[in-house]
Order: sequence, then structure tokens, then C-alpha cells
Amino acid sequence: MKYDVVIVGGGPAGLITASIAKKNYQDKNIAIVKREPVGMIPCGIPYIFGTLKSSDKNILPTKGVENLGVDIITDEVLSVDHEKKSLKTSQGILEYEKLVLATGSEPSIPKLNGVELEGVYTISKYKEEIDKLYEDLKKSEKVVIIGGGFIGVEVADEIRKLGKRVTIVEMMDHLIPTAFDKEFGDLAKEKLSEHGVEVLTSKRVKELSGYKRVEKVVLDDGEINADLVILSTGYKPRVKLAKEIGVKLGETGAIWTDEYMRTSVPDVYAVGDCVEHICFFTRKPGRLMLASTATFEARVAGANLYKLRVLRTNKGNLGIFSTSIEGLSLGAAGCNEKMIREEGFDVVVGKASGPDRHPGSIPDASKITMKLVFSAESGHLLGGQVAGGKSVGEIVNAIGMAIQKEMTAAELATLQIGTHPLLTAAPTIYPLVTAAEDALSKM
Repeated sequence: MKYDVVIVGGGPAGLITASIAKKNYQDKNIAIVKREPVGMIPCGIPYIFGTLKSSDKNILPTKGVENLGVDIITDEVLSVDHEKKSLKTSQGILEYEKLVLATGSEPSIPKLNGVELEGVYTISKYKEEIDKLYEDLKKSEKVVIIGGGFIGVEVADEIRKLGKRVTIVEMMDHLIPTAFDKEFGDLAKEKLSEHGVEVLTSKRVKELSGYKRVEKVVLDDGEINADLVILSTGYKPRVKLAKEIGVKLGETGAIWTDEYMRTSVPDVYAVGDCVEHICFFTRKPGRLMLASTATFEARVAGANLYKLRVLRTNKGNLGIFSTSIEGLSLGAAGCNEKMIREEGFDVVVGKASGPDRHPGSIPDASKITMKLVFSAESGHLLGGQVAGGKSVGEIVNAIGMAIQKEMTAAELATLQIGTHPLLTAAPTIYPLVTAAEDALSKM
């Protein structure tokens, strides 16, 4: 079979690349090759355990791209011959003109004795593996999660809803350290603790022990009994096919791309978790594995496959995160204060707090706490963190847009806004504005 564009990987990055490519180049034949017959919505996986109660309620839909005329082939790519522009699958040979690698990532397993024991799991992106973990969870009482990042925190909160005793072990001094400063990570710890999750920070795991099945998690200063252990210690890019093609890998071991998502090999593109990302501010390489980042890159790649569109380029990744724990929502965009100071920036911090409705007695109102980080020299916004209710999800996106458009504290302090009692904070104490005013007063 021959296609103009073949995309390897059927996650969000692959689907959006196909959709955008088909809309921009309607005469091209496009196929997605994906291993799993039923894909999962990546960000929804933690919520299978306590909220959705079934992986069947977290299926990644493909009907939209199929309706556009994209072929979806359930198969595994065994090898690639880019000189002949062909892929070998278990069912035959696929020829292509343009190839997009959207091969994603897989759990990173720490080098610990005992990780091979029964009852030790990772948070996989494959339905059959998640179902296996879920069935084992139902029979377990004491669950230990190693790693207090986004996945560890969200999975802990969900498993706790099953009536299990849950412990998180995090080696850093606060939760979600890649995105948040300590004061915001501690809010997550407090909320989890209120609901019965034990959180141990600044602790290192030495090994897992047990006879055939895991029984204990051994720390550097003690041990924890465990019926089941979840390793939430990050993910690594899948780059096997990329290596076969000979594309350049970056410093992090992920695929290097330019601002149009082109790899070092002509007619080969890459998007999503398998790609090395460049920080919007420091220009340093890193691994930023978010579906939102993946779909942004997919839109760039899909538009630029056959014709470069200058306005659709990847100028670096901001890193925009959000999560929610029992009514406490946390969001972050750009650099946190600790990270940016370590990079040598001279910064000024602005803070604000208040209800996200007006008056604050409106039934669904929640307290918003905001922290904005600005360059002391130029006043440009470098990052922001927010805690509060559901409004956090859109507020953090607004912060991300302000960073991307290089707005300053002065511009945010004079931002023209629309407000309504049932929808927003009061115009007199709108958090984006008042946090910027706070920073300006210190400049």
C-alpha cells in the first residue's frame, strides 16, 4: 500500500497531525499506523481508577479523523527503510512520501532491586495493562506510589477513593517539583493528607523487597509495607524507529527537530513525547511530555508537511500544566521562581489572592492564589502559578498566552478585562491585574 503521508502513532499527536494535514492538503492520502486497537486518552488515565471506574470510559476517539478520510491501520511497525521510503509491518509493506514519527513515550523504570516482583506496576498508556493494574488494585489494601509528580499525585488521589491506604514517596522536598514552587506543592500535600493519603517528601527508595510479590518498600531511613507498588518515575521517549532511520537525537535522547518539526532526515517529521523540546526562555533542551504540547507540535507539523507556513512555527515550549485534587486546582505556566533564579535571571514576584466570583459568597466561588514571576530588568512575564477552583484551568491558559506574547507587568496591570459576578473575580481585584500591580510596586 502506498500513501503520501504515513504517521506512526495513534495518540493525540498522531491524530492531530493527520487532521491538520488533511485539512491543509486535501488531495493527499494519509494513514495512521498504531499498535493498539483501542487508544486511551492519556490525561484521563489516572481518573479510570476512582472517578470513571472503567477504562472503557476513557477511550480516545478516532472517528473525527476517519471522517476526514484518514486511514487508520492497527498494526505494529517492525522496521523502516527510508531509502526506499517504506515501512515493514506485520501485515506487509507501507510506502510513503512523508513520514511522521509520533511514537510517544513509555514508563521509565528506576534501577532498583525488586522492580521485577509481582505487584509492581507503572502507569501504562495501553488499555490491557491499565485493566490488569485495576484488577490487582481491587485486591490490594496498602498501595505505595513512588514519585510525586503529576501522575503520582493524581493516581494517589484516585486510588484513595477506592478505600485503599495510599502512600506517596517523593525524593524532592515537595510534590510536583518540575512545575511548582514549594508553597504550591505543599498545598497539594495538605489537600492529599486531609483525605487520608500519606505523603513522604525528601525520601529516597533503596529497594523493593518480597518473596515473588512485593511486600515492602525500603527507604533510606525505614520501610513501608505494601501490597502493590506503582512506579511513577517519569517516561522516556520511544526512539527505536528514529534510530533506524538515522535521525539526529538531542542531548536528552529524544528526537531533535527544527521549528517546523522537521528532523535531520529529509521528509521525516516528529511530534509529541518522542521529541526533544526547547525551553521558551533558556533555550535549553528538555523532555516535556504533555498532550497539550504534543498537539501544539502536531498542528505545526501538519501544516508544514508540504509547504512552509512561517506563522506556524515552534518557538520553544512554555510548559503549561494543570491538575485537580479534591476541589483544589493547581496550574502553572512558564518558569517557576526557583527554576528561573537558578538560571541566573533577576526576577520580581507579584502575588494576589481573592475569590474568583464577586461577591465571594456566590455558591461556587473559590479562593484564587496567584504568583507571577517577572524579569526585574525588562518587566516581561516569565511564569505564573495559580491555586484555586475550576477557574484555574482557564486562568493558567491566559497566563500562558501572556508569556507567549511577551507581555510585561505594566501591560498586565492595564489589561482590559470583562467580568461578571457569576463567572469571574471582581474587576477591582482581578488576580492577573493585581498580581502584576504587586510586582510593579517592587520594581
